[in-house]
Amino acid sequence: MNCPSCLSTVIREQRKKTVLGYRTFRCSTCQRIFNERTGTPFNYLEYPTEIVLLVVLWRLRYKLSLRDLAEIFLERGFVFTYEAVRDWEARFAPLLADQLRARRRGQAQASWYVDETYVKVHGKWCYLYRAIDRDGNLVDSMLSEKRDMDAAQRFFKQAVETVGSVPERITTDGHNSYPRAIRVMLGYEVLHRCNPYLNNRLEQDHRGIKQRYYPMRGFGSFTSASRFCRAFDEVRQFFRFRTTMKQYISLADQRRLFCHRLDTLKALFLVA
Repeated sequence: MNCPSCLSTVIREQRKKTVLGYRTFRCSTCQRIFNERTGTPFNYLEYPTEIVLLVVLWRLRYKLSLRDLAEIFLERGFVFTYEAVRDWEARFAPLLADQLRARRRGQAQASWYVDETYVKVHGKWCYLYRAIDRDGNLVDSMLSEKRDMDAAQRFFKQAVETVGSVPERITTDGHNSYPRAIRVMLGYEVLHRCNPYLNNRLEQDHRGIKQRYYPMRGFGSFTSASRFCRAFDEVRQFFRFRTTMKQYISLADQRRLFCHRLDTLKALFLVA
């Protein structure tokens, strides 16, 4: 660990810990005292980092309202308001999504299925562009206020930057913006298949975000909707246990994988 002020490596651990139990250190160069969370996005939080992670994770993964989460953690002895949950989601959900996106870079297959679904934002319908590969793994997602050529091009550019490679084949529905967007952003070498029946696997995959945001009755702003949808898809993909279509995983293995990935997520969240 380096000193967050002068980056010196000559530090000494102190006996005294913070109120939340985090270790404290003194820098021998600048004589400043700091703790394990100094210089991180979690500095000055009045709650343990692990608790904040669970609040954000449960908010994204399960159908829980802001007030539901505040009530659940009362049993653990942590008292905070639903506005604190909203603030933590806004601050730390993007950090979590960025870490998960960087982790899965280069893992997408060469065949993509691209489609968009409707999401209600402030009483208006917006378009959530999503793409999965042939094994059902997430490629990328992007919320757009319009469904046009510019949105399709931005989505393909973002998807290539996320996975780090250009696909060999893309399957879409019959919307007329896709052929030109694929040629402009991905090149003529990419095979484009336009068949709504072949895209049924992605239509079924849309149910994840649709079922999650239905209890919320839409989003209040485009910024919060974009942030939530992106983080939700990343967390959902991270906890997807199957690596190929129709792969069988026993219940015991699912439980073991869930615990392992939850520990991994905690480690990623701490270094975000």
